[in-house]
Amino acid sequence: MRKYRIAGATVNQTPLDWKGNISRIKAILKSAQNANVEILCLPELSVTGYGCEDLFLSDWLPKKAMSFIPELVSLTKGILTTFNIPVRHNGLLYNCCLIAQDQEIKGVYAKQFMALDGVHYEPRWFNPWPIGLVKEIEIGDKNYPIGDLTFEFEDWKIGIEICEDAWRGQARPACKLKERDVNLILNPSASHFAMQKTKDRIDLVEDSSKSFNCTYLYANLLGNEAGRMIYDGEIILAQRGKILMRNELLSFQDFQLIFGDFYPDQTTELDESIIAPVEIKEIEFPKACSLALFDYLRKSRTKGYTLSLSGGADSATCAVMVAEMVNRGVDELGFQEFLEKIPSINLKSESKKEIVNSIFHTAYQSTVNSSETTLNVASFLAESIGAQFYQWTIDSTVDSNTNIIEKALGRKLTWEQDDLALQNIQARSRSPIIWMLTNLTGTLLLTTSNRSEGDVGYATMDGDTSGSLAPISSVDKVFIREWLHFAEKELGYIGLKYINQLPPTAELRPKDQKQTDEDDLMPYSIMLEIERLAIRDHQSPLEVFDQLKTLNLESESLLKEHIRKFYSLWSRNQWKRERLAPAFHLDEFNVDPRTWCRFPILSAGFIEELEEL
Repeated sequence: MRKYRIAGATVNQTPLDWKGNISRIKAILKSAQNANVEILCLPELSVTGYGCEDLFLSDWLPKKAMSFIPELVSLTKGILTTFNIPVRHNGLLYNCCLIAQDQEIKGVYAKQFMALDGVHYEPRWFNPWPIGLVKEIEIGDKNYPIGDLTFEFEDWKIGIEICEDAWRGQARPACKLKERDVNLILNPSASHFAMQKTKDRIDLVEDSSKSFNCTYLYANLLGNEAGRMIYDGEIILAQRGKILMRNELLSFQDFQLIFGDFYPDQTTELDESIIAPVEIKEIEFPKACSLALFDYLRKSRTKGYTLSLSGGADSATCAVMVAEMVNRGVDELGFQEFLEKIPSINLKSESKKEIVNSIFHTAYQSTVNSSETTLNVASFLAESIGAQFYQWTIDSTVDSNTNIIEKALGRKLTWEQDDLALQNIQARSRSPIIWMLTNLTGTLLLTTSNRSEGDVGYATMDGDTSGSLAPISSVDKVFIREWLHFAEKELGYIGLKYINQLPPTAELRPKDQKQTDEDDLMPYSIMLEIERLAIRDHQSPLEVFDQLKTLNLESESLLKEHIRKFYSLWSRNQWKRERLAPAFHLDEFNVDPRTWCRFPILSAGFIEELEEL
């Protein structure tokens, strides 16, 4: 038997961008033909985009997606490929993979299992196709098979698993495909990014190719498609237990196509040049966040970003991510193509710092409680990355608001009696002026909340939570602090030098009180351990205590105190999480109720469960 050239492609699509989506698929087909590719796998729902949400409930969207199929099929001369679209059949909507070969439709495979975990709610839109069932569907003026299908291409017998299909253990389609002597399984996917998730995918593809004695090809979507989810564009091919092809993730390109030549009846020899290494979490994080910011900027058609730069870890991380967006984007695309992809920015430049300066506005908004130290470190960071930097005080606004309420109440506010209100008015007084700068510059306002703050509501609503986008709110504070040291030492961000020496503080109380975040809350490392068990693993307070007490992190009485505080603050502050700005999903879980974690706004607050402690 001969070798066959097999390719996977990833593509960065956008819901309702019909012209752009179709043109990118056409470009992939042309590139594949130029490379003499014979079998090509495209990602799940790559015609419409995976993130169409309730648009999938309409009748017109699947019809419009299908209307592009004849033209796309006409471009498949010499190639067998997948076109991945929503298909309405007998009144029900299915997530489908249409197979076309040499300008003819061969049939339509329909996804058998729907994803309903974490960020996924597929059963709201799609129906699972019954295992083993094959029906007919009319496309144009011809009938084609639809359902649980396999396809043939010379020495290959091809089966399909669409994303979630492959994660269903003994129930997955591949188990039946092995009985049908399938030797090539294609997996078009829309699998959201999470740090180090690639390891699970690699294991899946490797184990599948071994267990089912086949060649297994996986192709995932790319980019920040619709706002929150990021797709890393992973393409993996394995034969009989060996990874033979894998691309570098999180590209700024519109699409990637990688291919290799493979035997159907034996494992092809290893070619290291088409196997990219797995990157560490500290590299994945800035790659994903910077790509997400780039796509959000160009797809929202705005002129850049604005940030209230406090001199703390969270705002520093957001600032570095904007710089990373420029650094990584220019390195991969070049200056001209990078700027062409952001038509809202009228700039010609071959200086990364000049680009950052033109699109990124930062401001340090001080009060009497702010320190010279945080001002200096904020200024130093902004200058080091090239961002515009402004400085002003908001004491007059704080005093004005405080005087109004004091007159209304007929008494003076004091830190002993009115601590929380006096802290919050400072944070809220910063919001109108930073929004004004945002409006004047035609940019998007970044808010700096992290996941640990979201857990316990350690943020001022309509204050430091103000913003259009919360890029790091799915990442915990422990990782952020560790990553900033990595960014300084390994990525060359010397502007982080002084920020990395400071303890996290809101600087909202008088200086003599020496306020720190961990004094207000608990050690972030302890909070992270509680969070993983309580939120990620859905455990009760007593279950959390029973697990953590064995680690000897602190005394049992103090551990109980921290668990009580966590659960109490968590249940009290769901309303805040409901109002946080849209966030990128970057880690294995997050606390955004619109994606990963839903919790009642009103509850009894774990009263009985906490009594068990």
